[in-house]
Amino acid sequence: MKKVLFITYYWPPSGGSGVQRPLKFVKYLQSFGWQPIVYTVENGEFPETDFSLLNEIPENITVLKKSIFEPFSFYKWFTGKKKDFKLVAGYVNQKKSTSFLEKIAMWIRSNIFIPDARMFWIKPSIHYIDKWLKTNKVDAIITTGPPHSVLLIGLGIKQKHKLPWLVDFRDPWTEIDFYKDLNLTKFADKEHKKLEIQVLQLADKVVCVSPDWGQGLARIGNRQINYISNGFDEQDIHAEILVNLDPKFSIVHIGMMGKSRNHEVFWQAISELIIENESFEKDVEIKLYGKCDVSVAQSIASNQLENYAKIFDYVPHNEIVYIQKSAQVLYLSVNETANAKGILTGKIYEYLAVKRPILCIGPPDGEAAKVVLDSGAGLVSDFGDKTMLKSNIINFYNNYKNKITFEGGKDFEKYSRKSQTQQLAHLLDLITK
Repeated sequence: MKKVLFITYYWPPSGGSGVQRPLKFVKYLQSFGWQPIVYTVENGEFPETDFSLLNEIPENITVLKKSIFEPFSFYKWFTGKKKDFKLVAGYVNQKKSTSFLEKIAMWIRSNIFIPDARMFWIKPSIHYIDKWLKTNKVDAIITTGPPHSVLLIGLGIKQKHKLPWLVDFRDPWTEIDFYKDLNLTKFADKEHKKLEIQVLQLADKVVCVSPDWGQGLARIGNRQINYISNGFDEQDIHAEILVNLDPKFSIVHIGMMGKSRNHEVFWQAISELIIENESFEKDVEIKLYGKCDVSVAQSIASNQLENYAKIFDYVPHNEIVYIQKSAQVLYLSVNETANAKGILTGKIYEYLAVKRPILCIGPPDGEAAKVVLDSGAGLVSDFGDKTMLKSNIINFYNNYKNKITFEGGKDFEKYSRKSQTQQLAHLLDLITK
């Protein structure tokens, strides 16, 4: 069995979306002839902690860890945050205004810490892995980012050892949706783009999660990009366990909801339907699970929906499937950003697998809409198209009232994590021939 060094920042007990892809790849790589050795952080700053994910790590996996210096403790002190304050990726603001000190801290993070605040892990990791490789042989390395500092660890190892190197982009780099919000100086922008091109051009294979994003990376790096989507783990779904559907007409969103995912049109549509339809008003409930931007609470309040919408804290991954299974409708909110057409959030595949109808707001010609519509798993409306959105909600509501059973989407089995890992193993085989 060949060996691959899998370098990732997010690893259990980290929770949230960033850990799922590396964890599932490692979980299934041995099924396709590859023995993974994981290199990760000893003391990471994670948005959530989920100890249930530790149970998914194969028992025979070696996990190497190196401590990291992260400036977040200084950031918390500088901005007056408590030590247990959780920093959330993706620019989720949890209070109404940003202080002057927070703006200074953000400018420093954007323009000094390049490519990101995990940059202090790069050199120590290269040194650690370089020393480890002198007595341990591997056939290839994989790096997955963000944080994109992880990719620079791979770059350093590639330059020292000439090992076959596969780069996995879970999100783009300079085309990530919040890149424009970093307020970069010309120098910082130039540095980001220089490092991105180095990674793209020196990697033996480059993988990303969306065909549209892959086109952007191909243009930047002037090279071929491979597409391996996110997916669902059949073992997580527990298809044999049936749950009762929510008695009310529940519209459920799973995962972080940043400002770009908080579509005002959604709240307006719900508010108008409550006024227009007395039965709908009695039946509807909105449930959001995960960190939400402060704008979400503001939207709920401004549309007078406090009695109909509730925000819940993070739920461990091994429990969230039952919430998804019991939902009358699952809400898929695509970020309203410049790269919206390429966004394929990881949750979409679990939505498909639990076989509940999907209400999607996003570009009708985007990647997320394509997956939903091609699978026959739900309905889509564009950003701002309130008429279509209300029609879609009422369509689902009428099915609920008439007790029409949703049979689930079709052809979604191809998105299983095991199938995606087989594709990854094939690419590893190609670069190690």
